[in-house]
Amino acid sequence: MEWFVVIVIAVLATVYITYVKLIKLRNQALEALSGINVQMQKRFDLVPNVLKVARRFMEHEKGLFLEVTELRTKVMEGYDKSKPVEVNDHVQAVQSLSDKFGKLMINVENYPELRSDKAIVEAIHTYNDVESHISASRRFYNTSVVDLNNVVQIFPMSVVASLIGVQAMALFEAQEQARAAVNADDFLK
Repeated sequence: MEWFVVIVIAVLATVYITYVKLIKLRNQALEALSGINVQMQKRFDLVPNVLKVARRFMEHEKGLFLEVTELRTKVMEGYDKSKPVEVNDHVQAVQSLSDKFGKLMINVENYPELRSDKAIVEAIHTYNDVESHISASRRFYNTSVVDLNNVVQIFPMSVVASLIGVQAMALFEAQEQARAAVNADDFLK
């Protein structure tokens, strides 16, 4: 009987320790996601100013302006951080906005009259600063998510994770166009 009590206490202690670890790792991943969102908000604040100035010079880029504006609106919509599917959708929208806004900033640099505009120069400087912070935030997020996913996916902790509803989260990954080889001729035109 004593052994049975000891075994039950050991199992309960293990389950509790696993539970605490899962919750800490999930909260760390959500905190890291929040850090990305803070940096993204800084980038979002740049979008209207850049678009306002750039529209005067880049009339033929209306489609890109529209895409950036729509993606910005989509990314700023609320989502449930406790639902991995919604987090994954948000991550994908953020990546799409990053790609489109990066393309817009590259296009801005192709216009000498835009590059000399004080507001654009300031926006480009801020954009570069924000991008480096976003990159650091993504690395922290991915590290946190890998730690969480390892615990969620490895037995016996996976059993506890499924019982309490903690699921694996999506990593921030480069999109296809970011992984594609760069053609230097495109930049030398």
